[in-house]
Parts: sequence; structure tokens; C-alpha cells
Amino acid sequence: CGESSDIHSCNCCVGGKQGAGIGGPGSRRACLTTDSLSLLRPCQQQRPLPQHPKSGLEMLLLHAWAGTKFILNQFCGGFFLNQHYNPAFISLQMMKHAWDNYKRYAWGLNELKPISKQGHSSNLFGNIQGATIVDALDTLYIMEMKDEFKEAKEWVERNLDFNVNAEISVFEVNIRFVGGLLSAYYLSGEEIFRKKAVELGEKLLPAFNTPTGIPWALLNIKSGIGRNWPWASGGSSILAEFGTLHLEFIHLSHLSENPIFAEKVMNIRKVLNRLDKPEGLYPNYLNPSSGQWGQHHVSIGGLGDSFYEYLLKAWLMSDKTDEEGKKMYYDAVQAIETHLIRKSSGGLTYIAEWKGGLLEHKMGHLTCFAGGMFALGADGAPADKTGHHIELGAEIARTCHESYDRTSMKLGPEAFRFDGGVEAIATRQNEKYYILRPEVIETYMYMWRFTHDPKYRQWGWEAVEALEQYCRVDGGYSGIRDVYSNHQSHDDVQQSFFLSETLKYLYLLFSEDDLLPFEHWVFNTEAHPLPVLRGDDEKKEEEEK
Repeated sequence: CGESSDIHSCNCCVGGKQGAGIGGPGSRRACLTTDSLSLLRPCQQQRPLPQHPKSGLEMLLLHAWAGTKFILNQFCGGFFLNQHYNPAFISLQMMKHAWDNYKRYAWGLNELKPISKQGHSSNLFGNIQGATIVDALDTLYIMEMKDEFKEAKEWVERNLDFNVNAEISVFEVNIRFVGGLLSAYYLSGEEIFRKKAVELGEKLLPAFNTPTGIPWALLNIKSGIGRNWPWASGGSSILAEFGTLHLEFIHLSHLSENPIFAEKVMNIRKVLNRLDKPEGLYPNYLNPSSGQWGQHHVSIGGLGDSFYEYLLKAWLMSDKTDEEGKKMYYDAVQAIETHLIRKSSGGLTYIAEWKGGLLEHKMGHLTCFAGGMFALGADGAPADKTGHHIELGAEIARTCHESYDRTSMKLGPEAFRFDGGVEAIATRQNEKYYILRPEVIETYMYMWRFTHDPKYRQWGWEAVEALEQYCRVDGGYSGIRDVYSNHQSHDDVQQSFFLSETLKYLYLLFSEDDLLPFEHWVFNTEAHPLPVLRGDDEKKEEEEK
């Protein structure tokens, strides 16, 4: 970064090219310094990474913290639990506990059962193994857990195998495996990650072999035969699944120099733009054979959520040149505001679900990502609406915090309602669980970055305390079956996204803003950072510098 003390004028290495945030074959190591974190953080010399505690006493106190959250604060004079908060706790205590137990009891398998202390496999990944390893690669790298990153990389080199006869979820494998490998490559420059990402991307291409090019939800990656979920509206593909391939596939074309990946996802846009949208809204279901909408159900939570996120992020990742993605996003937000966003009698703003013109006054935990999305898109909002979008993000963040604060465990339910005299409370037993989801913390992180209002760090630390008190077990971290109960009942699953998303967003929330700055990086929906792709003229200028 040179000797400049001005963070805005310091022109440093980000992702392998001078100031660009892009690394590619043959150039990825061109201007890296000996400090590997210079990829992540502009002006590393001026803004050092938050230091981990060094002394044996501090380490001892850190590891004694679980279950004694207030006692430690008293004994240490507020060192760990003060108003500054400590990102080192997230890495040294939480991430290390989650990773070490996965390694001890489930190494090489997809996920961990922390109560049973054995592996857990989901049919989402078929016979592909190692979901937690691939999902956690970039988190380990960002947290400077160098030994753990090295052992994860070695496992990928020796054991990550896509030559399996199994049916997988195209969406889940894309966001976790392709996204995780791409991010690990861009951060570390290790060729094995690029190679594996492209290999897996090629195996997903047969999913697009439909009459419209709208991909199947499920694919046998050996036979290339695809199908859709049997419950999905007459054989439809799902908006959030086929709409959440764009970022990864654009990067696959960039790294492989093969345009087919980008062509596949751009065709999805063509199909969508030919269709009429009811009230400007995108239904959750689209038939890949007829090219027509299924049931007119609209959700910004499950089945719809990340489609909207990827419209915005495609524009940002293109260095704001993807005008089509930008228009589709802001048009959709306008329709969402008109038809779905409501305010409760108690003053809480929420996003309802739309079913054939009727509103269901329910909001899912998944929908809570939207607060961060509105804030991220505020700067590009039309006609002086920047402040309005920030305010909208803040209101969603407040509502989602209330959904946490109104439970016994201070962790949010899977869904909460605004009817029958209740607000931001789950009323059905099958909506009261918490599976270590990241969306509320994700919104806190974005709102902190854009406003620096201290309440977002306070709310994030409340979540840390609740996770430590109720979800931490001897064998890792487990989800909770009922967050309103006074008695813990664990679901015995440590989700891979807990390491990829929840802990990463917490770490970023308590770190400096110049760690993975938004002008250089865009996060996929699994929190894997992907670099902004600069235009040819700008890349040439950076290379000349």
C-alpha cells in the first residue's frame, strides 16, 4: 500500500491486481505483498486487522467464557464485552469451536451433528461430500486461521470429487460449493480452487437443457438428467433457485474464458423479461417447459428472496454497468413497496407474502436479509430515494430485532406473524425453530457499514450471547426447536452456513469497514465474497499502474 495515510488515495492490491479486486489466471499473484490479507483490506498498513488476544490469561478467559458471559466481563474490566466488541472472540472462540468439532467428529462429511457427535448428510448435496469444508474456506482465510485453511485446502485437493452418481440441488451446490471455491480462489490465488469451481460449473450445465433454458431444480450430475421438486406448482422451477446462479456463473465465464456460463444465466433474464408480471411482481414458480408462471405466490422470503438480491448484486458486481439488472431490481422494489410492505399497528414495518392478490401477514427469518439489501442498493436508488431505502432497511432491521427480542432465548423464529393481535411473534409450532440462520445478522452488518449506528453492533452482540448460551454445546453449535421455550431442545445439526454466513457476518460486523470493502467485493447469497469485475479500460489502466 505504500506510505500513504489517506485511505481513499492509497492504491493497493485487492484480489491480485492493483486496486482492482480482480485476480485471474496468470496475473493473480502479480502484485501481492507478503501479507496475504492485502487482498482483502486496502491500506493494510494504516488500518491493521483487529489483533487477537495474545497472553495465556486472555486465551484462558476467552475459552472460559461460554455460559459465563457476564462474569467474564466483570473480571476483565469489560475487555471482551465492552462497547467496542471483539471480532477476535468470533474467530478464536466461536469459529474455532465449530470447526474443531466438525474436524473431530465429521471430517470430510457434509455437516456435523454436534449432540450425537457424528456426521450429518443432507440429500441436497447427493453424494458430494465436504460441504462444511468448502463453505468455510473463505471464513477461515478472512479470520487468519491459517493452519485450518491449509488443512481444508489439502482436503479439497485430495478428496473433493464431483464424479458421483447422485441427484443434487443445483441451487444449493452452486451457492455453497461453486461460490465457496470461487471465493477461496480469489482470496488465496490457489489454482486448485479455480479448477474445481470450473469443473463443477461444467457439471451443472445440463440442468439448463429445458425447452426454455430455465434450469431444473434437481440434477443427476452423472447422467445429466434433471427434474423439479414434485411439490413445486405443477413441475415448476423456483424463482429463488434459478434466479440465484447469476453471480457465480458470470465469474465462471470470467475465469474459464468460456462464455457459456454467462449465456445460460443471461437467457434466464430474457425469459423473465418476456413475461407479464402480476402487479409488477415476480411469482415464485415458473414452468421450464411452457415458460409460463405457476401459482401466483410472491415472497421476498423463501422461494423468492435471493432472486432480488442477485439482481442488485449483478449490477454492483459489473461495476455498475449491468443496466438491465439495475432496472429489474429497482422496478421490483417499487412493486414490493406498493403491494407487500406494510406497517403494523405497533409501528413495525414488515414484508408480507402475496397469494393470488391476497396478503398473508407473515414474515420469514429468510426475509430479514432484505434490510441489508435495501441499504446496499440505496446509493443507486432513483429520484432522491437513497435516504428512503436506508430508512426502509433500518425499519426492517428493527422489526427483525424485535422478532428476536420477543422470544425467551433472544433468537429469532423461522417465521413470525402480524395478525390475530400478535406482532413479530411465531404463532405456529412449526415456525418456532431457529437453525443458526444468518439473515438478521447479515442485515445488522450492512446497516452498521452504511450508518455506523452503534445499536447494530449492540444487537449483534446480543445474538452472540444468545448463541453462546443456547446453541453452543460440547460438540459444536446446534439449532433450537423452540425459541419461546424455557427449556433447550436442540435439533442436533450444525449447518454449514453457520460457518460460512452467520459467523462471517458477525466477524465483519465487529471488524473495521475496510475488511472486504463493498466497493471491491460483492457477497453471494451464502456470504462468499466475489470481486467486482472492472471494465476493460479500467483493468488496462490498473495493469499499467
